Amino acid sequence: MRVGQLVRRTGVSERMLRYYEHEGLLNPKRTDSGYLDYGSDEVDAAQRIRTLTAAGLKISSIRLLLPCVLGEKPVFHPCVEARALLRGEIEKLDARLRELSETREVVVRLLDAVNTNETLPL
Repeated sequence: MRVGQLVRRTGVSERMLRYYEHEGLLNPKRTDSGYLDYGSDEVDAAQRIRTLTAAGLKISSIRLLLPCVLGEKPVFHPCVEARALLRGEIEKLDARLRELSETREVVVRLLDAVNTNETLPL
């Protein structure tokens, strides 16, 4: 199938599909006339990549995890390398949550100061 058909089947933009190809995550074949020909493997991979990016993972992480994601659902089949990567991702998310919580507390204090018309040292 051509790239337009892949876009329609996966919901992934052509620009992103080209980026995935550039990053080595998609490997379409070429026809005799030189056109890229996408098959079911590329459909599955594009959908998996979309799921992993929606989870907030970066391309470098996806490159490692993609071979571990199997089936149409997708179903995750644990790879040895994935454990450390996923623990690292959880640590990053926990740090971001702490930062957001601290930022929220600052905003709450500012709102309280505005509501009570008092000055607040930052």
